[in-house]
Amino acid sequence: MKKVELFTDGACSGNPGPGGWGAILRYGEAVKELSGGEAETTNNRMELTAAIRGLAALREPCQVVLTSDSRYLVDAVTKGWVWGWKKKGWKRTGNAPVLNVDLWEELLILLSRHQVEFVWVRGHAGHPENERCDRMAVAQIEKFRKASK
Repeated sequence: MKKVELFTDGACSGNPGPGGWGAILRYGEAVKELSGGEAETTNNRMELTAAIRGLAALREPCQVVLTSDSRYLVDAVTKGWVWGWKKKGWKRTGNAPVLNVDLWEELLILLSRHQVEFVWVRGHAGHPENERCDRMAVAQIEKFRKASK
């Protein structure tokens, strides 16, 4: 299996509001940057979307180290919450509904295809790839701001 690094970040201006995401894939010397956004979304949706789009861009099953500053994403997977939510019919503790089920389901399909190790990094703390992903996400937000004027 190929070993790939994936760096992701999502951002939102207002929550909800215009949002953007950025992802960087690295395989050896090859680097691919991806980004996108939505006119009305949330920060958590953009964090999940960045991971999904990055993993979906891989053409074959890979070993992936996914680095994100999103505790929502990283903890839900590494602490096993997402599988518990699914098992309980997408309910959290206290029977509260899980948000972003559509994206969690999409992510779980990709996690079954790839061997993914999640790594959390503090956001806005100088991690080069995380900072680049943030800039890409913010640039997408700006596109939606300009389009709405």
